[in-house]
Amino acid sequence: MKKIPTGIKSFRKLREENYYFVDKTQMIKDFLERGSEVTLVTRPRKFGKTINMSMLSESFDITKDSKEIFKGTKIMDTPYASELNQYPTIFISFADAKRDKASIVSTIKDQVLKEWDRYVYVFDDLSKYEQNKHDFLESRLMNYSNGNLEGIVDSISFLMDKLKDYYHKEVMVFIDEYDTP
Repeated sequence: MKKIPTGIKSFRKLREENYYFVDKTQMIKDFLERGSEVTLVTRPRKFGKTINMSMLSESFDITKDSKEIFKGTKIMDTPYASELNQYPTIFISFADAKRDKASIVSTIKDQVLKEWDRYVYVFDDLSKYEQNKHDFLESRLMNYSNGNLEGIVDSISFLMDKLKDYYHKEVMVFIDEYDTP
C-alpha cells in the first residue's frame, strides 16, 4: 500500500519508499527546452518546489544512477530520457538557514562545503595558482565564527569551474529555499 508523502523533501525517497506522487517529470523537458541560463521557480508555500528541485537534481546529476527512480515516469517516454544523469550538478538548500545571523551564515557555509566535499576529486590536479585560490576559499568557508558570507559566491563559482574542467560539460546549480535566509 502506498504512503502519503507528508513532509518528504527528496524525490529519490518518494520513489524508492513507494509514496504516492504526481508525475511532474515533464518539467525536466520544459526546463531543457527553455534553454535559459537562469530559471527562478516561484510558487506558493507547500506547492512542491523542493520535491521538484530534488527531482531536477536527481535527473541531471552525473554522479548518480537514477534510472530506477524515473522508471515508469512520463519523461522516460521522451527523447529527453537520454539526458538522465549527464551533467555535473550542485544542489544547495537554505531550508535550515534560520534563526540568528551566525546560524544562517554557518548553515550556508556548511551547504557549500558539503558540495565541495562531494566533488573533492575535481580538486586533485590544481595548478599552483588554483591551489592557492582553493585553499583561500576553503579557509573562508571553514571559518564558521566570522559571521560573514565573503567568498561564498567565489566558492560556488570555483567549484563550477572545476566541475566544467573535469567533465567538459555545463554545470547545473539548484538552490532551494533561496529566500529563507
